[in-house]
Amino acid sequence: MQPAIVVDIHHTALQPTSVEYWETALTLGFPAALWRLPYQRDKHLIVSFDTVLPRVAVDLEELPAGFALSPFDNLNSDTETPAKTLFLRADIHARFSETGHLIAEKHDSQTSKFDQQITDFQRFLTQKNGATSPTVLPALTVLPDPDVQAQFERDVAEAIDALQRGEFRKVVLSRVKQVQFADVPNAVLLFDRLCEAYPTAFISAVSVPERGQIWISATPERLVSQDADGIFKTLSLAGTQSARHPDGTAKRAADALWSQKEIEEQALVSRYIIECFKKIRLREYLEEGPKTVVAGNLMHLGSHFTVDTQAVRYPQLGTVMLRLLHPTSAVCGMPRDRAFAFIEQHETYDREFYAGFLGPINIDAADSRPASHLFVHIRCMKLEGRTATLYAGAGLTEDSDPTREWLETEMKCQTLLSVISYQPTANS
Repeated sequence: MQPAIVVDIHHTALQPTSVEYWETALTLGFPAALWRLPYQRDKHLIVSFDTVLPRVAVDLEELPAGFALSPFDNLNSDTETPAKTLFLRADIHARFSETGHLIAEKHDSQTSKFDQQITDFQRFLTQKNGATSPTVLPALTVLPDPDVQAQFERDVAEAIDALQRGEFRKVVLSRVKQVQFADVPNAVLLFDRLCEAYPTAFISAVSVPERGQIWISATPERLVSQDADGIFKTLSLAGTQSARHPDGTAKRAADALWSQKEIEEQALVSRYIIECFKKIRLREYLEEGPKTVVAGNLMHLGSHFTVDTQAVRYPQLGTVMLRLLHPTSAVCGMPRDRAFAFIEQHETYDREFYAGFLGPINIDAADSRPASHLFVHIRCMKLEGRTATLYAGAGLTEDSDPTREWLETEMKCQTLLSVISYQPTANS
């Protein structure tokens, strides 16, 4: 990791907001990532000066500070396969308060060769200083797709037949829902709304100018984390039900009832993690759960796994487990290769970064100690101009029901749709 230069932001009246940083990066065509960790209030934004982002095999011990964005089909990130993970190097790293006001900014020490880019960025940022931040999102319309439910249920029925024949133990099929805004929405406003609605989720917005895309997500599923003290964490998450009763009142987590199908689905994900530990002969881990995890409008079953990498003398555990885990059975299936082949055969669209992974790598927190946090990229949408594509999947076992699985994907789409379609009234 390279050291960073801390920029004194208090010697000037310039106190730009997260919106102004983001808009400046978009104006100059620089990739940018904005995120907030679960249960945290501070928001982070990095800007990369790479016009074409490098593709890397993620190594948490070797990469500099930055942000990773991996596609779903990144089945193995070892050195012998083509690297697919996009990496946004933190040439500029700014930290903001909950309200979006600047707390601190850093420039990577290697960006001296980018003096002109830094000058341009600061000049444009100055021009935008004081600009009014948007408070209202443009109206949206759900684009019709009359055949999508019937097709999804047919594919689910085929998967159930294959499961009952013993071809695999689980497979995750997904589908999309497209909406169109009346005008191009402000990504930071979308991000801020999700931060407010889902305080326990990892919220992010990632701009990839070379693809003309912004990816926005509110994911509850941690894939791999490793902090400065060497504490490794991962999570097995599966099973889905509404977090509200039919009358709209909130359920207590303790009152959630889980079917045998959902319990087995979650157990498969946990067993997958344990099998990965066994592959590397790791026995010293703490497993907590399964227990009900509330994720916004949904509830899931989750088990938390923790390892003290210093105690087990395995400092590279985060990198090794990342390569073993992705894509987990929570977004692909078991056995992985058979499930992946079934997905490729039946899904008529490219998942791209949906069901991949993303998150900050070696980024300093408020205590100036670097940590890495990678999450499974679910509850996400791709924004291309005025059009947004939402993604949702359902984990299938031999006990699945096609109509119920369709309804589950509808609930998952509502995680984002309910927030981005909300229009505050004058009295709200």
